[in-house]
Amino acid sequence: MPGFDLLIANLIQPIILAFILGAIAGFLRSELELPAAVISLLAIYLLFSIGLEGGRGLAQADLGGLMPLIGLTLLMVVAIPLLVYSVTRLLGRFDISNAAALAAHYGSVSTATFFSSLTLATAMGTPAAGYMVAMVVLMEFAIIFSLLIARVAMARELAASNRASRNQIRIGELLLDTLRGRGIILLGGGMLIGFLTSDAQWQQIKPFYDDLFRGMLMLFLLEMGMTAARHIRAFREVGWFMLGFGTLMPVVNGIVGVTLAQLIGLDVGGSFVFGALCASASFIDAPAACRASLPEANPGIYLTSSLGITLPFNLLLGLPLYYSYALWLYRVI
Repeated sequence: MPGFDLLIANLIQPIILAFILGAIAGFLRSELELPAAVISLLAIYLLFSIGLEGGRGLAQADLGGLMPLIGLTLLMVVAIPLLVYSVTRLLGRFDISNAAALAAHYGSVSTATFFSSLTLATAMGTPAAGYMVAMVVLMEFAIIFSLLIARVAMARELAASNRASRNQIRIGELLLDTLRGRGIILLGGGMLIGFLTSDAQWQQIKPFYDDLFRGMLMLFLLEMGMTAARHIRAFREVGWFMLGFGTLMPVVNGIVGVTLAQLIGLDVGGSFVFGALCASASFIDAPAACRASLPEANPGIYLTSSLGITLPFNLLLGLPLYYSYALWLYRVI
């Protein structure tokens, strides 16, 4: 049973076991706790490290050959938020703010899922190219697009009720808010530094940014496990619809992402990681943007869905599913 073997191989990875340990500690209400400053430092380290690796991958890649992948990524930046917004508005009966907040979370990327997909792809002997980090940066713009959806919908609603709109569309302001976010600065800046770094210079910093990476990732996922367990307790607030949404939506996005990536020529590892990007849901950058731009949205809904449902599902079951599908599709195509 290759699929079962892949599931077990994913579950016994040290980083996944660290996440499970954190979840167990959270459910048991353990005294285990990482200080907020340490969590912030781990996030900064991981984002900057992966940015550096991505920059080195870009330096060695055929940039002209990346245009199909860039075009596909921009397509998903628009398609995923539109799909999520439509589903939550029409089927979930959510208001504009909550539907747009969910669109921002599922259009953006979970760095924990991205890190884990890279690790699984490497463990299976099909490592993804370093330039996939650039796609993470591009997909962050789904936050802007989701907030624009909210602004347009609110303006139409206000116009329909003959009231003056208090929510003007400020594209420049939304763009600036996204560009100065921690994820964009660290990933984009790290990619630029990595792109300009020579091999000799890289060897000087490699022990810190490469050799220690997986150990730092284990600590980060330990904390993510505890946080996810705390949000799962808020399940009653999001209900059964969000349980189905939080598990089915990433599967749909992931399968579509893998399929389109292989159609434009990506290999198994690359298409799997791209599918994982499409399937993931942000719980760092998107919440910050939604708190600032959509204060009416309920954090109990979008955080419980992205962090309490989708993240555990992807790490434990989703990643093996997307990888198995990528392998099967590669043989078919």
